[in-house]
Amino acid sequence: MFENLTERLSGSLRNISGKGRLTEENIKDTLREVRMALLEADVALPVVKEFVAQIKEKALGQDVMKSLDPGQAFVKVVNDELIHVMGDANDELNLAAQPPAVILMAGLQGAGKTTTVAKLSKWLSERQKKSVMVASADVYRPAAIKQLETLAGEVGASFFPSSSDQKPIDIATAAINEAKKQFKDVVIIDTAGRLAIDDEMMGEIKALHSAINPIETLFVVDAMTGQDAANTAKAFNEALPLTGVVLTKADGDARGGAALSVRSITGKPIKFIGIGEKTDALEPFHPDRIASRILGMGDVLTLVEEAERKLDKKKADKLAKKLTRGKGFDLNDLLDQFQQMQNMGGMAGLMDKLPGMGGMAEAAQSQVNDGALKQMEAIIHSMTPKERSFPDVINGSRKKRIASGSGTQIQDVNRLLKQHKQMQKMMKKLTKKGGMKGMMRGMKGMMGGGGMPGGPGGMPPFKM
Repeated sequence: MFENLTERLSGSLRNISGKGRLTEENIKDTLREVRMALLEADVALPVVKEFVAQIKEKALGQDVMKSLDPGQAFVKVVNDELIHVMGDANDELNLAAQPPAVILMAGLQGAGKTTTVAKLSKWLSERQKKSVMVASADVYRPAAIKQLETLAGEVGASFFPSSSDQKPIDIATAAINEAKKQFKDVVIIDTAGRLAIDDEMMGEIKALHSAINPIETLFVVDAMTGQDAANTAKAFNEALPLTGVVLTKADGDARGGAALSVRSITGKPIKFIGIGEKTDALEPFHPDRIASRILGMGDVLTLVEEAERKLDKKKADKLAKKLTRGKGFDLNDLLDQFQQMQNMGGMAGLMDKLPGMGGMAEAAQSQVNDGALKQMEAIIHSMTPKERSFPDVINGSRKKRIASGSGTQIQDVNRLLKQHKQMQKMMKKLTKKGGMKGMMRGMKGMMGGGGMPGGPGGMPPFKM
């Protein structure tokens, strides 16, 4: 996510982070690099101009000049300004209404509204413990109604049936009444994808908004459209009183222009960011965490939250007890670790959040990508129960059979066994340091104590 911007910004900041003294002359080149990095990331020009002007003013201010480490103070100025441009803090959903709280979803065709409705339903039910009903007012695309019904079943939300011969206002009103009868906390209304320039469609959603008076009106927009995302959101905001924006497909956005432009251009907060196709691939938008990712410093807080939520605690505890009793880390355990990694968003999802790995995510993926994980799973599945439990029995003839059964080469099997040995050593060390909980505490500690982890290429930490 935002790989191009991360690479350009972290590269330019690395050049100045070691400076003992900042002057207008020696920050000029860095500011030019920052400006180019933002423009290449498709950030809107007015936002870029304001961003660079603010950095220059603060970087040449007394606080930075008197700092013990002006170079690192400059990096902090950039970090703080990134956070400010994106909204300072996470803007939570406002559900303070007589139940059910009504959320209206709007956006262009193909932006991912229907999928986002399902993701938001799951987030509300699992993270906020809310009961949710969803309804589709997309009467122009019968397949959209069926799609939402299917997704609602997957995420455990109640689905209010509708058909293409009904009027959107009638569907939404009936869904809200039914949600009241069923004592639902939230009802989410999906709408037809539309073009901002289509007066008839915009008139329809205005009428729908007036009729149901939602407490939240969220604009769903594709992050990969860059500054166009912000301009479209602005056009919608002029027609509808938007309360927030949801950026979708951010995992495929190497630039980051939308994330950096939306708040400044629309004045509306980004409330959520979609980072994958799975129904749990929706995160609240935290400007400080996204800024940290953009500067290659990772996002350890989100990683820890995901680990605590998605990792199978029973399996982790079982493995910890097994290792504590002196029993080895076998290939069954390694297979479990691969599957847990897939639950955490695969290699790309992990790399993006690890400090210092933001700019390396693409290169690392080419070495150990999700396809490689699946290949290693196939190799383990081709082993007998005895071979999985006692890897040392795997000799040459067994390797040949395993490679043939998994459609791989003998060197692939050897590579897996070598990785298992390395993982086994690491697990022994973790057990001595308090197991999985010790590892989680260590990761949290990286974000505590007033410091940030180092950036790419060994960029030293800076004080907050």
